[in-house]
Amino acid sequence: MATVAFHTLGCKVNFYDTEAIWQLFKQEGYEQVDFESTADVYVVNTCTVTNTGDKKSRQMIRRAIRRNPEAIVAVTGCYAQTSPAEIMAIPGVDLVIGTQDRDKIMPYVKQLEQERQPINAVRNIMKTRAFEELDVPDFSDRTRAFLKIQEGCNNFCTFCIIPWSRGLMRSREPQSVLNQARMLVDAGYQEIVLTGIHTGGYGEDMEDYSLAKLLWDLDKVDGLKRIRISSIEASQITDEVLEVLQASDKMCRHLHIPLQAGDDEVLKRMRRKYTTEQFARKIEHIHRIMPGVAITTDVIVGFPGETDEMFRRGYQFMEQMKFSEMHVFPYSKRTGTPAARMEDQIDEEIKNARVHELIDLSERMQLSYAETFVGQVLEVIPERDYKGQPGSGLLMGYSDNYLQLVFEGSEDWIGQVCRVKVTEAGVNECRGQLVRAPEAGAVHLPSRVTGTDASAETIPGQAAKAIV
Repeated sequence: MATVAFHTLGCKVNFYDTEAIWQLFKQEGYEQVDFESTADVYVVNTCTVTNTGDKKSRQMIRRAIRRNPEAIVAVTGCYAQTSPAEIMAIPGVDLVIGTQDRDKIMPYVKQLEQERQPINAVRNIMKTRAFEELDVPDFSDRTRAFLKIQEGCNNFCTFCIIPWSRGLMRSREPQSVLNQARMLVDAGYQEIVLTGIHTGGYGEDMEDYSLAKLLWDLDKVDGLKRIRISSIEASQITDEVLEVLQASDKMCRHLHIPLQAGDDEVLKRMRRKYTTEQFARKIEHIHRIMPGVAITTDVIVGFPGETDEMFRRGYQFMEQMKFSEMHVFPYSKRTGTPAARMEDQIDEEIKNARVHELIDLSERMQLSYAETFVGQVLEVIPERDYKGQPGSGLLMGYSDNYLQLVFEGSEDWIGQVCRVKVTEAGVNECRGQLVRAPEAGAVHLPSRVTGTDASAETIPGQAAKAIV
């Protein structure tokens, strides 16, 4: 049986895309093996959000070629889209396919089996207007299902290369989203995470349809317990979206709203489309209608021209916002973006000192948010044994408001809703005590094995748009 191995760099959208490509290989009878073992085909799904992303992508491509010089090596993703010639120049690369046309990967692989002539299949992404339909009916080793609802971004923030690697905003057809949601529920998933490059922009390119309408339609999907939005810009949380958040008991009390900077001058230089005052008004409104909501965010530190005074103002603003967690990234130059050409680049040491200050602030805010739930009973969907300790009798999972809870329970409950009382607050994880086990007869997720790289949960080095 032919074998395929995957390595995913970058964000959750890449993680989704890798799973979609795996489905295509699976339909052709391939078996998935670990990336570190010998495979017939290697697929490297690359990241280009930072210069480091490019470098790591090249390292993984070379690793695959060394592992089996006879194998077909296919490179996809953002770095493949922006720099195909650079990748084609690596001896041993057979196929470069960017962030579109991945549904054609199998015919290309078959062509390469016949004649080993390297193929550059990358086209101009800026001309693409249609969402690439790639279904993922189930996920390797996951209890939360990701559902990609849009692609691309029209924002062109000055620090970000993503519109050039992913193209402009395009939404997935509503019927297609709902069909896949039902497929995922039938496969046993109780939580769906809506994801995309600029997820909250869903529907902006459609007539008479919007993110709010999609959320209402998903609310009606039988058997679905939780809907989570992976990331949404403050400006995209419209009154209609707020109505769904307030009225639907399936919407998670957790929103990831990228701030990027807490100072108006820095926001302007970043070309972000809001002021701190507008951002604060939206956050206050959300807290009003969703008491106990967890609001997480992304922050870039040391953006060109950020003075100490601007940083201090930003720090105070973040403190005031009472985020439940912040993902803090030092600004890193991305070749080809306006910010990389700006004067007043900040010294690395100053950047690192500021990053540490904000990480400390984030941990204090995380703890004080978690402390408000001690003694409360929350619904938790266990994801796995605690820290991968099988047989320890401890499970780990997330509540709807994104507290990571560790509690005693049975492995049979993984993927099922448990009611857990929070007994002890912590920064990254809280302790809890089971109050009610899942009901008997619930659908179980099949156990899965995968070679897909789990690092797909994070973005290396810097916040890239709304991908987290």
